[in-house]
Amino acid sequence: MNTDNLAETPRGRILVVDDDPFNLKILGRLLQPHHDVFAALSGVDTLRIAACAPQPDLILLDVMMPDMNGFDVIVRLRDNPATRDIPVIFATGLDSTEDEEHGLELGAVDYITKPYRPHIILARIRTQLELKRTRERLANLETELAQRINLNPAVSLRQ
Repeated sequence: MNTDNLAETPRGRILVVDDDPFNLKILGRLLQPHHDVFAALSGVDTLRIAACAPQPDLILLDVMMPDMNGFDVIVRLRDNPATRDIPVIFATGLDSTEDEEHGLELGAVDYITKPYRPHIILARIRTQLELKRTRERLANLETELAQRINLNPAVSLRQ
């Protein structure tokens, strides 16, 4: 995998969530050369960290955790206006089609199963960060356009 283009993009803030410190370490080592990595060992910590500034640009979320499973976490993230737009990729040992479909139905943008394949994880994270940045640029352009139209009522879009 050519990682040269990763250096050209801004570093993303990635929140990695797993109750297993070993998995956090593996993912941290993989992601830290390209991103700013934060870690959470529980669903409760995830919700707290995701709502604080600076917010993560993406959450890599395990499903099987003791206090609150990843499916419950994503429901709470999507219910909170402050966190609902943060992309979530499930990274889990649950590899059934039903679990994957359930995770995507709850609002995950992707679903990666263990064992981790570094090139796949990096590519999917890069894609989701690019999509998030593009959505943010479009929203800013829409806001700017709306402000310009409001400042100049003579401007008509029906030309």
